[in-house]
Amino acid sequence: MTHIKKILIANRGEIALRILRCCRELGIRTVAVYSTADREQKHVALADEAVCIGPPQAGRSYLNMAAIISAAEVTQADAIHPGYGFLSENADFAESVEKSGFIFIGPRSDTIRLMGSKTNAKAEMIAAGVPCVPGSEGVLPEDEQVCIDTARQVGYPVLIKAAAGGGGRGMHVVRTEDELLEKIQLARTEAQQAFRDGSVFMEKYLETPRHVEFQVLSDGQGNAVHLGERDCSMQRRNQKVVEESPAPGVTDAQRAEIGALCVNACKRIGYRGAGTFEFLYENGQFFFIEMNTRIQVEHPVTEMVTSVDLIREMISIAEGKPLSLKQEDIEFRGHSIECRINAEHSRTFVPSPGEIKKYHAPGGPGVRLDSHCYACYRVPPHYDSMIGKLITWGPNRTSAIARMRQALAEMVIEGINTNIPLQRRIMADEVYCDGLHHIHYLETLLGQWMQESE
Repeated sequence: MTHIKKILIANRGEIALRILRCCRELGIRTVAVYSTADREQKHVALADEAVCIGPPQAGRSYLNMAAIISAAEVTQADAIHPGYGFLSENADFAESVEKSGFIFIGPRSDTIRLMGSKTNAKAEMIAAGVPCVPGSEGVLPEDEQVCIDTARQVGYPVLIKAAAGGGGRGMHVVRTEDELLEKIQLARTEAQQAFRDGSVFMEKYLETPRHVEFQVLSDGQGNAVHLGERDCSMQRRNQKVVEESPAPGVTDAQRAEIGALCVNACKRIGYRGAGTFEFLYENGQFFFIEMNTRIQVEHPVTEMVTSVDLIREMISIAEGKPLSLKQEDIEFRGHSIECRINAEHSRTFVPSPGEIKKYHAPGGPGVRLDSHCYACYRVPPHYDSMIGKLITWGPNRTSAIARMRQALAEMVIEGINTNIPLQRRIMADEVYCDGLHHIHYLETLLGQWMQESE
């Protein structure tokens, strides 16, 4: 067992600040790494040490493994926390970190590799008894007739997906046999460009599913727990916009059943750290789609309903300590909602970098804001447009929504465009408030709202 005294945070923005705050609470020293575009980041000012690792382009800074590991060596850090995005699910990075003598605060590299391949992950989950979406057995071959036969067997519509990626890239819906081969080739080309791996596979396309995911913690020593589920169905182009916990309509019995399967799967693969099992949920049935081997953007809603600090638990597990929690220790209380606040136009979604002229954070009971922004902060154009996460908690879903409406009404960000007007509309939408939305619902809403403005 190792006592971690100094952590290098290999990320930026709100998640870097979130990790730093947890380290301060634990008395752990911190090292911030930053690109030249991020000199004014809040966590850079607050960290015990800060190291510039390159120019604004992510490929030459936050994705530069050698620069990050060198920064850890120079500052004599004990461990590296990758946050989410960037190198967080890069097995080569995890392996390099540990080979260089540092602790990687996350799963082992072989686990990241295993679950990073959606086809391998699906095979593991089937073996563990986790329900999966019907589809091809592994990657689609070059043989066109086999692809046609597979699609007929699965039944149209089908979904072609990149085996090595996410975020909607290399993903195509096929409704008829006439377009199958063309869409497979298109998906392969996109997957090759995005992930340097043109492998694709096929799944049954569910028309109106919800996106429900289960949070797990596992110590790699045979102990694992689940912390309930989150609903992330409010999406635009496969990117989450609103998340909440618990998921509307999921029963206690379903939570216990699917949660137990996820826990058993963690034990089966020797998982270490925080992770998320993602499912499509339709007509009361769960279908596994992938596992995220990192902390999620939406982890605060789980923290709000369970009172478990997920970053703290990740650090404890990385130190080699057995899991401090047992399943019966975890109590689910109330309801929590998270709205992602993005620097983008609320109708056109065009990114809006620039200087924040005026900034006012909301407050009140059950309100949490995870953001690195402040008045006069300049949002750079080089990275993801998310500049904060507004989270509310209430004793029930109606209360959490009411608090979110109030918090969004109070929040002021001037000087750049943000998606706050969009979030206000979602919180006022009748279908969302009734918990009847699905993963395609927001796209329909956006189409209606665009017509209103014409």
